[in-house]
Amino acid sequence: MLLDYCCRCCGVTLIKRHGPATLKTTPSDTWVVLQNLLMCMVCFYSLYYIAVSLCIGLLRVHEINSLLAPFDYTTQPSWQNPKYLVGVISTEVTYFLGGLVFAWIVEEWVWDYAITVTLLHVAMTVAVMSDFPSAEHWWIALGSGLVMMIFGGQLLAYRLFKSNFVYPEELQNF
Repeated sequence: MLLDYCCRCCGVTLIKRHGPATLKTTPSDTWVVLQNLLMCMVCFYSLYYIAVSLCIGLLRVHEINSLLAPFDYTTQPSWQNPKYLVGVISTEVTYFLGGLVFAWIVEEWVWDYAITVTLLHVAMTVAVMSDFPSAEHWWIALGSGLVMMIFGGQLLAYRLFKSNFVYPEELQNF
């Protein structure tokens, strides 16, 4: 999504389109997308740190670095490990609530922003931890959270903004 808008703005074609492009993107449209993406990122990490703080307080875990908690994939997975529970619970709560907040911010494109924010989160994790995450439990938590974010956010967006949704022409008379 972000790459496509940036390429259209700069006049570069990376994605082959069949037929003429129906969307005429102006620089103001690109700025709206970037502004929405920035708001989604700020909301995502704000929710993450709120969830981490609440989990640390509720589970009374004191030996965790709360600043690195969203990026920590090195914790050994065990349901008896409170540090692991803080990471998993805060990740899932953040993704669930993030989808609902994204629906309010971007209205109908929740899935697009959810995937973009998750990819940026993975990139930031690689940058912060200086290593690519290879822990399966981290990817499973991330993937299940992303699915919850997409379905919960899209469902809420559909319910709230049903009259604003853009439907394809061929499905109008289905």
